[in-house]
Amino acid sequence: MHVLPGLVRHRGPVLILANWSGQWPGLVGALNLRGSLTKAGRPHSLLWGTDFTEPAFRAKLKQWCDTGTITHDLSHTSPLNPDTLPTPERDLGRALAAELTHRPAILGVFDEGCMGMFNAIIPDHLLHPTGAFKERLSQATLFAHMQRVPEPEARAVYDWLLSRGMTFDIGQQDDQLTEPQIIEQCKMYIAALRLADAHGCDAIGIQYQLGLTELTVASDLVEGLLNCSDRPPVRATSGPRAGQVILDGRPLPHFNEVDECAGLDALITDRVWRAMHLTPDNTLHDIRWSDTDHSNTTHPADHPYWNDDQIFVFEISGAVPPSHFANSYADATGYRQPAMYFAPGGSGIRGMSKPGHVVWSRIYVEGTADHGRGSLHMDIGRATAVALPDTEMQRRWDSTTKQWPIMNAILHNVTRDQLMAKHQSNHIQVVYAPDAPTADNALAAKAAMAHAMGIQVHRCGT
Repeated sequence: MHVLPGLVRHRGPVLILANWSGQWPGLVGALNLRGSLTKAGRPHSLLWGTDFTEPAFRAKLKQWCDTGTITHDLSHTSPLNPDTLPTPERDLGRALAAELTHRPAILGVFDEGCMGMFNAIIPDHLLHPTGAFKERLSQATLFAHMQRVPEPEARAVYDWLLSRGMTFDIGQQDDQLTEPQIIEQCKMYIAALRLADAHGCDAIGIQYQLGLTELTVASDLVEGLLNCSDRPPVRATSGPRAGQVILDGRPLPHFNEVDECAGLDALITDRVWRAMHLTPDNTLHDIRWSDTDHSNTTHPADHPYWNDDQIFVFEISGAVPPSHFANSYADATGYRQPAMYFAPGGSGIRGMSKPGHVVWSRIYVEGTADHGRGSLHMDIGRATAVALPDTEMQRRWDSTTKQWPIMNAILHNVTRDQLMAKHQSNHIQVVYAPDAPTADNALAAKAAMAHAMGIQVHRCGT
């Protein structure tokens, strides 16, 4: 992230400069800062490039110096008119939104805000009218409940993963992944499900990176499993459902880094996809980069939305649901989380997301400078995930973080620069559909539900 520091401190226009590359935090940090300024109602402009000496970049910079603003191409986006949606999907979305007025949803938030992402926190006065509420929980409670999980129960989860074909890159050194680290993660998985069940949570978010990381293993293996319909069974130990499998055959949507905007999005996706009898497993990713070096890439030239430099790297810092891989757990590898982020270790879930039809979206808060109420918004569009050769995948992992999973995504009628001009976060939410028509219909139902919940929806691309 590159910010002109003298401009941030005074009350004039703010300019964020982003280096479009695979190296964190250049792009990720810039998009996160941009979303935070949008939530704060602070006027700002974002400018990006791979070479700050390029004429196009310098022309945009001059425009900002002369006027205090930069005009970007936003022709790919338009406000949703629900009357243009197919009637069955529009009615379904509205019905699902109406259900929330009778039985509100609960988002379990473990230590709100400790990741420091201002744009990831939805103010209560904006969240409650949607029909969702927060149950504010503590990671200390999660850690305490981990200690109550018997070793055999945790090992049963580990054995279940091995039986499904997941492999772990296990070593014996302090800087390697070890079996005790995995067992501890399995205890966290069980404890998280039981806490969510006890508090009636419809989705949960664990902060992990700036919370539990000094106390216990990384939560990423846990997060990927929670977001998967096919996951190790866990039984409740108390309450009216004691002895029953918690959410049998269903995911418990987890929002990485307690990004509440992603959590609300995951909740909507889960309700719509299950109502349409689709697999609801969804996750967020960081938007990393796309580039023009395709010397190792098989060009999908017959893809209707192919552009020469537009295969994006979407990469989450640890885990996705294994159902996002072509062969599920058999394509999942657990590597030790990098020590610079996670000193006590723990496994992620690495792999290449399978080719397929994707709906992407992002919920964000748009604020007002005079501390008004602000408003909730959603950008939503379609994408295609594609498979790339091993050499290209390795190049992409080497350019980001090799222990983490990647989705190679082609956005439909949204260029790299258009995405940068509009997107209000480093995070993007993705979910699969079995075919293109179903993806379009599910997108329509999701947009209708969000609109009926009072969220201002913007269609992006096709």
